[in-house]
Amino acid sequence: MPKLTNISGKKAVKAFLKFGYVHVHTSGDHAILQKPGSPTLSIPLHKEVAQFLLKSQVKRAEISIRDLIQALK
Repeated sequence: MPKLTNISGKKAVKAFLKFGYVHVHTSGDHAILQKPGSPTLSIPLHKEVAQFLLKSQVKRAEISIRDLIQALK
């Protein structure tokens, strides 16, 4: 399985935008993303997002880790 390491919050947000999510607003240091029919995602805008946080958001978005990594390229 590919690993989610050294991914910044901004890069993660850009990747989720490719899957149809919309950046609704920023609350503190978290980007809030929404997509009709899907749960709202909260992505921390840190230099490096913890791997377990990205995995949990990928699960909630019902996409694969491979697809997210592909969207990051």
